[in-house]
Amino acid sequence: MEFTFIKAWTEDDVGLVQMHRPEVLNALNQEMFEELLTALEVFDADPAIRCMILTGSGRAFSAGADIKQMAKMGAVDQMRSPAPARWERMRRLRKPVVAAVNGFALGGGCELVMCCDIVVAADTARFGQPEINIGIIPGAGGTQRLTRVAGKFKAMELILTGRHMTAAEAEAMGLVNRVVAPELVLDEARRIAREIAAKSPIAVRTAKECILKALDTPLSVGLDFERKAFALLFATEDKVEGMQAFLEKRPPKFQGL
Repeated sequence: MEFTFIKAWTEDDVGLVQMHRPEVLNALNQEMFEELLTALEVFDADPAIRCMILTGSGRAFSAGADIKQMAKMGAVDQMRSPAPARWERMRRLRKPVVAAVNGFALGGGCELVMCCDIVVAADTARFGQPEINIGIIPGAGGTQRLTRVAGKFKAMELILTGRHMTAAEAEAMGLVNRVVAPELVLDEARRIAREIAAKSPIAVRTAKECILKALDTPLSVGLDFERKAFALLFATEDKVEGMQAFLEKRPPKFQGL
């Protein structure tokens, strides 16, 4: 795949997407967002790819929306914007996405991190929702997802002050899985992605779907969804292979069937 604002490539059964507008800290203009979604969706549809990594370039993962584009927009422009549909496409990715946060993840960049499934961050990374500083609020899920991760009081503080969080603080509140040295961020993301890629692709996708369902439904509904998903996996060849490999004390060879 060839793109203007991102780079995309594969490493065995892992697909990697790198935002590449380092001169503007990978600001999320409409064109770059469309490109990164296209690349992720291609990987998501490719049976040879079992996990994906999203990262930035230069000093940032993404410092947020492209303010030059936003400054020209009015309320009607926002209502007509394709942006909400793009964020929904991100949410609908079925395979796991590991965020490798190499620097600033602010505004839309932080919201993009929260759309991912596992987060590895450099110890120099910074997270935040600073939209309040330019007279608006987070508009791509920041008020909702950050509240679910951090709780009401922490979300209030971060969004109403617009201050940046350190990677350590983000890890403590549950926004980040691992904090490593900057030069190790992509390697750690690769390690996690490859570990996931070695599992049953059907079981991985189903587990992701069940976990996300927990955020949107009452416990009773989520438990019912999980029970049915659990039963359906007993119809897969991967279930047979996984259990047989366990009994024979050998590594399983999952085929995604």
